[in-house]
Amino acid sequence: MAKTLVQETGLLSALCVQIERILPRGLKPHWQRFMKYRFLLQELVRKNVRLQYRGSALGLLWSFVQPLLFALVLSFVFSAIFKRGDVSGVPYFLYLLSGRLMFSFYSDATSSAMRSVRQNSGILKKVYVPKYIYPMSAVVSRFVMFLLSLPVLVVFMVVFNYVQINDGISFGHFFTFGYHLRVLYALVPIVILLVFAMGVGLLLSSISVFFRDTEYIYSVFTQLLMYLTPLFYSPDDIKTSEGLKKILRANPLYGLITMFRNVLFYSPGVPDLVANENPFFYSGFQLGYVAFIASVFLIVGGVVFKLTQDKFILHL
Repeated sequence: MAKTLVQETGLLSALCVQIERILPRGLKPHWQRFMKYRFLLQELVRKNVRLQYRGSALGLLWSFVQPLLFALVLSFVFSAIFKRGDVSGVPYFLYLLSGRLMFSFYSDATSSAMRSVRQNSGILKKVYVPKYIYPMSAVVSRFVMFLLSLPVLVVFMVVFNYVQINDGISFGHFFTFGYHLRVLYALVPIVILLVFAMGVGLLLSSISVFFRDTEYIYSVFTQLLMYLTPLFYSPDDIKTSEGLKKILRANPLYGLITMFRNVLFYSPGVPDLVANENPFFYSGFQLGYVAFIASVFLIVGGVVFKLTQDKFILHL
């Protein structure tokens, strides 16, 4: 085991060296500084994950139980009371759970990052560390908990026969498309969501230092965003003007959750949740749009954080 860890560490170090080589000259000092404090980032992530459910009887099991209970309650309300049926052939419970997991990660990650600088103000006043480590660790720790909650979705996909166990795991239409390739396609919206949450988290953590009301305004905004994202409903349910539909689809979470669901529940070439026909799991335009928005927020968040971080100490 020790030999394996040494090998993995060597591979990671080699990868970091290659990344440094291909970076533009202006970014290399920032990368070197990040590498110097990467172990601090790892420790902060471990601490955040451990402290999340400290003192509770179930501990990290809440990462599985919490989204499950939320989805069960809402599924009962919409299915039993409002008689909500399947969504484009997908059981409503799976449709709701898959969207809720993605949205919860974004909401929890950005909210935690927003508070991270002020919560660690005591350390920042006494010891020099890169300030971006704190919002970054908040987002990464929430991402770890998001990954821990994904097995809940897989279990219920097995229950609803969307995953079949037969000498390994193969998803509903994987016999013709290939399991590993579909997993790669599922990782794409997840990674883009991580980048998007990181950018928004850096931006919010900067603003909240100077404007304390940001936390309360953002909590209201996330509630509004939840209803503008197809968590409980299908885009086909929108009976408003085409212009409003385009505005709703401009929401990057809308595209990311739809992409994630298309990979999990549909095969290439079958009708999807947005278009009448989808030759692949998601269109090139859809992928390009959400990747562009995520990149813009990461760049803007990073630049704003860098320009304002030296003034943090005066407002903490």
